[in-house]
Amino acid sequence: MKVVVIGAGMSGAAAAAKLEEKGALVYLMDAKEKAELPFIRELSLPEEQMVFGREMSLANVPGEPPDLVVLSPGVPPKVRAIQEALADGIRIWSEVELALTDGQGDKGAGGFTVVGVTGSNGKTTTTSLIGALAESTGKKSVVAGNIGVPLTGLVPDEYDFIVAELSSFQLAFLDKLRIPIAVLLNVTPDHLDWHGSFEAYAAAKGRILQNQLAGDVCVINGDCPVCRRLSEQVRGRRIVFSSTTLPDSGWGLERGWIVRRCDGKSRKVVPVDHLRLKGAHNWENVMAALAVGEEMGLSDEDLVGVVGGFEAVRHRQEVVGTYNGVVYVNDSKATNPDSAIKALGSYTGPIVLLAGGRNKGLDMIGFMKAAKDRCRCVVIYGEATKELREAAAEVGVLRTVVAESFADAVYAAVAESEAGDVVLLSPGCTSWDAFKNYEERGDCFREMVMRLAGG
Repeated sequence: MKVVVIGAGMSGAAAAAKLEEKGALVYLMDAKEKAELPFIRELSLPEEQMVFGREMSLANVPGEPPDLVVLSPGVPPKVRAIQEALADGIRIWSEVELALTDGQGDKGAGGFTVVGVTGSNGKTTTTSLIGALAESTGKKSVVAGNIGVPLTGLVPDEYDFIVAELSSFQLAFLDKLRIPIAVLLNVTPDHLDWHGSFEAYAAAKGRILQNQLAGDVCVINGDCPVCRRLSEQVRGRRIVFSSTTLPDSGWGLERGWIVRRCDGKSRKVVPVDHLRLKGAHNWENVMAALAVGEEMGLSDEDLVGVVGGFEAVRHRQEVVGTYNGVVYVNDSKATNPDSAIKALGSYTGPIVLLAGGRNKGLDMIGFMKAAKDRCRCVVIYGEATKELREAAAEVGVLRTVVAESFADAVYAAVAESEAGDVVLLSPGCTSWDAFKNYEERGDCFREMVMRLAGG
C-alpha cells in the first residue's frame, strides 16, 4: 500500500514509522525544511520519500496516487494535498484511525478498550483523571493522544485501557474507528479558523460517537445543548452528568455532594469540598471521570480515593505560588474564551488577568464581559491585542494595560497586583504568536513569576 503522511511532527513521524513497519510504501511530507523537523531523525525512510520544504501537494509524490493519506493532528483541511485527496476520492485517515484500528478490542470481551475524551474545554484534566482511575484498576493502561504519547507510537494490544484525549483535528477525518467508551464534555466555539464554521467544528466533535455499537457507552454533558443534540442518534447507552440539574440516571450535584442517580434516587459519592479540583467546570470533569471509572468496575471507595487526591494538571489552573499575599495561577491551557471565562469564575478575590496571544477566529466580547465583572485589571498582549482592547472598551472593563510582549505583560501584572489578588494567566487565545505551544508559554510565566515575585 502506498501511503502519504502529511505533517512530520511527533505524531506524523510516529505514523510514518508504524506504516513502514507494516510494509507500506511511505511518503512523509511537510512544508518545513528537514532541519526544522526533529522527530524525523529516528526514521529510516529514504531521502526520496521525504518531501520537505515544498508546498504540501500530492503532485510532489512520484508515481501513482496514494492508496491512503494519513493526517497529523493540526494539519488544516485547506492544505492542497488534502483537497487533492478529497477531489480524487482517496481515503483520508487521522493518525488516530491508523493507531487504533488494527486488532481493536471489544469492551468487556478481551482485547483493549479505548476510552476517548473530547470537548472544547476540560479534555486534559478529564483524560488525566480517567487515566489515574484506569491505573487504579490494576490493569495495564496508558494515557495517549492529544496528551501523553502519540497514539501511533503505541502497540495497542499491550494494554487493557487506552485513555485517549482526542482533539477536533484528530476526529475530523475519523472513518470507521469505534470508540467503545466515549466522553463528550462540552462543545463551544473553538478552532473556527481551522474548521471554517462552528457547525463543522461541532460535527467533528460528534464523530467520536458515530461508530458506537449497542453495547457501548456515551458519557455526555447534559447542560450542553450541542452535546445533547450530537448524542441523540447514539446506539449505545447514554450516561448524563450535570452541574445544574439532577438527571434521572447519571451524575449530578446535590447539597454539596457529587451523587450517582439511578431511577430518580441519589447515592452520595464524594463531597465537593473533598476535591482539590475547584469550580463547577472541574466538578463536571470529575463527574465524567467517575462515570467512566464506574464502567471500569471501580467501587465508590476506589473512585473517591483517586479523585480526592487528584491535583490540577500543569498549565490548567496550576498555582505557581503565593508571593507577598498574591496568588499566581498558570492557566496557559485556556486557549479559547470559554475556557478562560470558566477560570475567572473559580476565584473569589480580585483578579489581575493576562489575556492575549493569537485568536482563532473567536468572539472576545463574552470574555471581556466576564473580565469586567471579575477583574481589577486586564493586561493585554500579543496578536489579539486590537480585538481584546476593542472588546474591553465596548463592555466597559475598568482598567486595561497593553503590553508590547508577553514578558512585558508578566512584568505589568506583577506591578499591578496587591495582597489578596490573584494574578491569572488565562489568555483565551493560542500561544502561537510567540511560543511553540501553551506549555512553553506556561513555563515562561512560571519562571518569570518565581524570579520577579518570588525573589
